[in-house]
Amino acid sequence: MRTRSRPAITRRLAIGTALLASLAFAGPAQAAESVKIGLVTALSGQSAKSGEAISRGIGLAIDEINARGGVLGRPLELVARDDEANPSKGVLAARELIQRVGVVAVVGGLDTPVSMAIVPIANQMKVPFIGPWAAGTGITRNGAADNYAFRVSAVDALVDEALVAYAVKTYAAKKPGMILVNNAWGESNQQGLTAALKAANLPAAGIEKYEASDVDMVPQLTRLKEAGADTLFLVGNVGPSAQVVKSLDRMGWTVPVVSHWGPAGGRFDELAGPSAAKVHFIQTFTFAGNASPKASAVLDALKKKYPAIKSMADVTPAVGIANAYDATHLLALAITAAGATEGPKVRDAFYKVGRYEGLIKTYDNPFAPGQHDALGPQDYVFTRFQNGEIVAVTN
Repeated sequence: MRTRSRPAITRRLAIGTALLASLAFAGPAQAAESVKIGLVTALSGQSAKSGEAISRGIGLAIDEINARGGVLGRPLELVARDDEANPSKGVLAARELIQRVGVVAVVGGLDTPVSMAIVPIANQMKVPFIGPWAAGTGITRNGAADNYAFRVSAVDALVDEALVAYAVKTYAAKKPGMILVNNAWGESNQQGLTAALKAANLPAAGIEKYEASDVDMVPQLTRLKEAGADTLFLVGNVGPSAQVVKSLDRMGWTVPVVSHWGPAGGRFDELAGPSAAKVHFIQTFTFAGNASPKASAVLDALKKKYPAIKSMADVTPAVGIANAYDATHLLALAITAAGATEGPKVRDAFYKVGRYEGLIKTYDNPFAPGQHDALGPQDYVFTRFQNGEIVAVTN
């Protein structure tokens, strides 16, 4: 009996292994390569709860889209990076996601300074940037001839008009003051509030700034009090906003506070104490008291996907979930309309998105050249904290 040589056996084994490997990679044909969406947001620090909300909203939308076959016959996949609320880290993350991971779009997270730093990169590399939170006016209204920035969120210029109107209607404000974070977001709102007060023919008692790391705002608030401020407009994220409230408590000043949505981004009610409930702040969505079938269905799906969600307080801030959920569905519709994943084609396809029954509202042609914001003042609601939940204010 003739025996095979060891080299011959080795060659046959190698060929067999190669065939198995090629079959594994060639089939099944249905195992299409995923379409990757990049997320750059704060996933650690004081705003981690907001970053988590954005991630959950995107994750839930991706599950729904993939259950229907994905986009272009391919599943969607989320690739997330933590920017730690740092613009430099946000830029590095965005570049890595675009150049190395090959994402079809970048979803930008929480902070206006980070988003403002990423937008020029998106425009330069011709990859759509979708904002589900940061409200800085210049994010979408960035002056670029070839603009790739879109947003499903609030816009400072419009929010500021709403803040002024609310202060006048609710508190009969005649001489409001501003207490603003000293960064690009604060600057955006200083411009917006100044313009809104001028349009309402109201004087400003004063404009005070603070650093995000400040823990005592009594000096700034004292100047506003002495200037006769009868209402305060507050712009800041969770930690600094809580310090403003605690400083007011130390002063014994019970002036009404009308805020941008920064307090919604985390444990504001815990950090600020009992007076947190007195702060009224703007949102684009709340689950609490929302009887729409879509809201109920999404809340049920969230509880099923994320068992840690036990009550309404566990979906705070709901605005992060809702904005990100709708933004992801609108992005998927744009990719489908484009019939491709190349950035310029997807960007142009945003203008082709027609009707979508979303969580926040039903969108009808939400984007057009020169109009890259899907939400407006009619979509804003004023809220406050109550027993750990964000609830709509009832006047």
